[in-house]
Amino acid sequence: MAIVIHLDLMLARRKVKSKDLAAHVGITEQNLSLLKSGKVKGLRFSTLERICDYLACQPGDLLEWVPGAEDGDAAADAAAEGGAF
Repeated sequence: MAIVIHLDLMLARRKVKSKDLAAHVGITEQNLSLLKSGKVKGLRFSTLERICDYLACQPGDLLEWVPGAEDGDAAADAAAEGGAF
């Protein structure tokens, strides 16, 4: 997928546990894990808004478009190039 999710990095920067974020957002830890790994096909704006509210960040801090990236290797490629952060 050409969209890379940097949720793990933001959680680490904010020193927030996935469990706490999932509870605040109102989703299961399993669904949050799927989101962090990029295995979801969509994300509601209301969910993204609650994530950004809790982490005090912008959507662009969590999502990055990597041209030509079509699979899980996009995250590794982005990390190797410095990512969006």
